[in-house]
Amino acid sequence: MDHKDLPPRGSFTSKFGVIAAAAGSAIGLGNIWRFPYVVGENGGGAFLVVYLLFIIGIGIPVMMSEFVIGRRSLRNPYGAFKKLAPGKPWFLVGLMGVGAAFMILAFYSAVAGWTLEYLFQSVTNAFEGKSSEELTGMFDAFREGSIRPILWMLIFMAMTAWIILAGVQKGIEKYTKVLMPLLLVLIIILDIRAVTLPGASEGLSFLFKPDFSKITGKTVLEALGQAFFSLSIGMGTLITYGSYIRKKENLANTALSVSLADTFIAVLAGIAIFPAVFAFGIDPASEEGLVFITLPKIFQQMPGGYIFSLMFFILLTVAALTSTISVLEVVVAYFIEELKMSRKKATILAAASISVLGVFAAASWGWASNLTLFGSNIFQIMNFTSANILLPVGGFFIVIFIGWSLKARIAGDELTNSGSLRGRYLPAFMFIVKFIAPIAIAMVFLYKLRVFGN
Repeated sequence: MDHKDLPPRGSFTSKFGVIAAAAGSAIGLGNIWRFPYVVGENGGGAFLVVYLLFIIGIGIPVMMSEFVIGRRSLRNPYGAFKKLAPGKPWFLVGLMGVGAAFMILAFYSAVAGWTLEYLFQSVTNAFEGKSSEELTGMFDAFREGSIRPILWMLIFMAMTAWIILAGVQKGIEKYTKVLMPLLLVLIIILDIRAVTLPGASEGLSFLFKPDFSKITGKTVLEALGQAFFSLSIGMGTLITYGSYIRKKENLANTALSVSLADTFIAVLAGIAIFPAVFAFGIDPASEEGLVFITLPKIFQQMPGGYIFSLMFFILLTVAALTSTISVLEVVVAYFIEELKMSRKKATILAAASISVLGVFAAASWGWASNLTLFGSNIFQIMNFTSANILLPVGGFFIVIFIGWSLKARIAGDELTNSGSLRGRYLPAFMFIVKFIAPIAIAMVFLYKLRVFGN
């Protein structure tokens, strides 16, 4: 397909717009509920140090690789590989990215629906006076319900589609430029409240005082996996967003800024959660229940808890929304460019078809609970398949493509803006994407599939 045959493409109009959108894609529920409990399970500060090293050493080069593919091709993931490697099967990597985005959004929108339910419960002060057992029962009863999990999932999908309908500049860029600063303000207010709790210092020392004796092979692999998945790598969002980045933007600086913003928000989430967890004597390794069971319990014991509960679940909703719009855009861009659809038709078709799968994900503990495979429900199957198979395999082939298939001159051209920027880091970048990143990603893949390390 010739470039002139493509529908007109949007692009981000400012550097802040690029960073807000790409950081919004990376910053999601994973930063605010998954990151703290993974830190909690793996010994706190020592895990954080290893995680930061992997973000810098591997996460940023892989993100730069996706940006290079997107901006060079000006296409969705599938179209990008078709253009950059015509007549070769690399397009299958792009197709897998579109498929991963489809699957991820189906179950992610179900979790995003939980945040809306808990925002509603916060508004109505439904946590007041409930014991931990009652809060657990409340969460289980909600997930096992027939209507509410599906209704909230559909509402969240409609919110996501509404933003995507408006396009790249008037939708994605406009809303992420508002939502990301809002997210930052909310999390800083929660941090201030958390660090002023009695006993908060214990939580801060858990997070920031590394005990390197706690580092094991498992810790290293978990940190590598968290760094990789935290940045939205391997699912097509960064290729898609890269295709909207103007030629004058510095891709390396953008990747660095996005990675730092993603890590900063994850650490701020830890500051908001761990002091409260320690102040009220909660196990920091409480897994997903930390957000939906433990924190409501903490909020009701805290002076001003109603307001802070409300703010926290608004924060979760905003974080979820900045991620869902990036994932839906992957599928919409594919429909627009490959199936020649209008943005309106593409958005409605993508949102509706993903919602069908999302209904089953949302009902995985309710009427669809009997639909299982190897003891896992539909939600768990989609979560495992995308996080542990599609994303690492996609990421692996992206770095193999940049390192071994695409001409080094092309990557260098994009990263130096046709020679107008210095590219002294290019030899190190190419070494990482050729050798270090593929090995690291393969290790995470094998670890997650329990081939070793478990």
